[in-house]
Amino acid sequence: MGVLKVNGTAHRISSPDGRRLSEVLRDELGLKGTKVGCDAGDCGACTVLLDGAPVCACLTPVAQAEGAEITTVEGLSLARLKQSFLAYGAAQCGICTPGMLMAAAALLAGEPHPSRDQVKDALGGVLCRCTGYAKIIEAVVHANDKLPESVEAPVGAAVGAAVGAALPRVDGAAKVDGTEVFGADYTPTDSLLVRTIRAPYFHAEFEFGDLAAWQAAHAGVVAVLTAKDIAGVNCYGTIPQFVDQPALAEGRTRLRGEAVALVVGEADAIHAFDLQDFPVTWQELPHVLEAEAALKNGAPQLHAGRPANHLTTGIVRCGNVDAAL
Repeated sequence: MGVLKVNGTAHRISSPDGRRLSEVLRDELGLKGTKVGCDAGDCGACTVLLDGAPVCACLTPVAQAEGAEITTVEGLSLARLKQSFLAYGAAQCGICTPGMLMAAAALLAGEPHPSRDQVKDALGGVLCRCTGYAKIIEAVVHANDKLPESVEAPVGAAVGAAVGAALPRVDGAAKVDGTEVFGADYTPTDSLLVRTIRAPYFHAEFEFGDLAAWQAAHAGVVAVLTAKDIAGVNCYGTIPQFVDQPALAEGRTRLRGEAVALVVGEADAIHAFDLQDFPVTWQELPHVLEAEAALKNGAPQLHAGRPANHLTTGIVRCGNVDAAL
């Protein structure tokens, strides 16, 4: 139990001290404008300001944020910056937009007219999945300059003048104010949550203990699902002929973090239970981490149907392109 000051308002929260700030903001306080991408501090989508400094909310324990001034995109007062994102087409798919805005706000607080290099450095921790960095950088560089008149004009061009006119995208406003709803932003009331049990080793064999007894000892846990609960073929992949990755591993894992079981339960139970007492035992196996080592004789084989650890082989022939054409 603690108190967070978010966007100028104090909120009493019930989450444990170690819970991610991103989860508390989104799930307990309903501030879905803070997006979640990787939960590992790599993408920066969850960037918020902590006493004016940009931080990844997914890496910040909520206890660390107590006593600080927390600002999310919902509380960002820089209307000019948001307008600039719309004017220059920087609000694209929208997942990274709140994080970009927060990182840019921290920069503009100390440097109202930054250089392009300063902007690149400030936004370096936020990844754009549309690879549209040029427009984002342009929007921040010119955030405090006069915006293009064509964009500042009311939306809607005269008949015959729409083609070629610079108009803000119709769904842009929701992207810059954090109200755009993505899949992870909507959860039906009283939904059950899922916690994934993952391999702690790069290569290992594993066995489950008494899953039924473990479930019975944990109030609020509704089900524990393993590969045995998959009715169809336990394989998936993007390209049909390359399908060889199990949805849930069966007896052996081939990468660190591979899923072996799913724990389904009520929100309080899922947030509270300790993964350390889950009944699974591991036996670490030899592993290699580089492709060259994986192709050598005697290297651990990942899949029985992929001899020599080859996924696919082929030949690229080079020659005179003009002659071939």
